[in-house]
Amino acid sequence: MMRVEVVWSPGPRQTQVREIDLGAGATVADAARAIGLADDGLLAGVWGRRQPPGHPLRDGDRVEFYRPLRVDPKEARRLRYRGQRSTRKEKRPAKAGR
Repeated sequence: MMRVEVVWSPGPRQTQVREIDLGAGATVADAARAIGLADDGLLAGVWGRRQPPGHPLRDGDRVEFYRPLRVDPKEARRLRYRGQRSTRKEKRPAKAGR
């Protein structure tokens, strides 16, 4: 038997952490099934490095399951910047004499 830590995010700003016991020779897909996640098309990593579902695990590994991104991070940054620019323009006091 081996013990691994499994981390996943069911939703935005939510994190679940659980330690589970698996049999020798267990894989990333076995860890997903053990916590009730479907392993079809699931993005996973071990200690922050992406791994395929068939990757064998070792005792003490940290398995992470990732949700797909909804928005490209660069696009999200652009949208935040545009929002900040428009609020700055609205907050500026009008100059006298114009």
